Amino acid sequence: MTPPSHEPELLTRVHLLLRAGGSTIATAESLTGGRLSVALTDVPGASETYLGGVVTYATEIKASLLEVDQSIIDQHGVVSAECARAMASGVRALMGATYGLSTTGVAGPTEQEGKPPGTVFVGIAGPGLLEAVALELSGDRGAIQARTCQEAFEALEAVLRREETSLR
Repeated sequence: MTPPSHEPELLTRVHLLLRAGGSTIATAESLTGGRLSVALTDVPGASETYLGGVVTYATEIKASLLEVDQSIIDQHGVVSAECARAMASGVRALMGATYGLSTTGVAGPTEQEGKPPGTVFVGIAGPGLLEAVALELSGDRGAIQARTCQEAFEALEAVLRREETSLR
């Protein structure tokens, strides 16, 4: 397993923003295989904001546990913005969290659903919010997984900063 390369300051900022808003987060992971959870729980005080996460590597688990609608899987595939949004929404509901953060995509070494390694989607669900970030990453499997986590945390921080600003 490639060690997390996330800057601790980014994760600390994410936790502080969540705490300041009285918010919680839950994660749903596919290609990152639990790395989001590991990184989030490495931060002291994480239990104040991080509720938990699920690794839904298999398509049928995305459907059964996170309630990703079969029509999304059939029409768009699991390597899609639609699936990332549904996963984030599903884990948010499952855990009762303020925000859900998800990752889905192709870490490699081979393509999936006709999409090359490095095709990644990050989903974020929150109050009145449901979005996905599309990424085209390069590198080996470990590099793609690590970069996905970094990009997911940066996207989450941006959302939390927007929410913080809108509350002022």
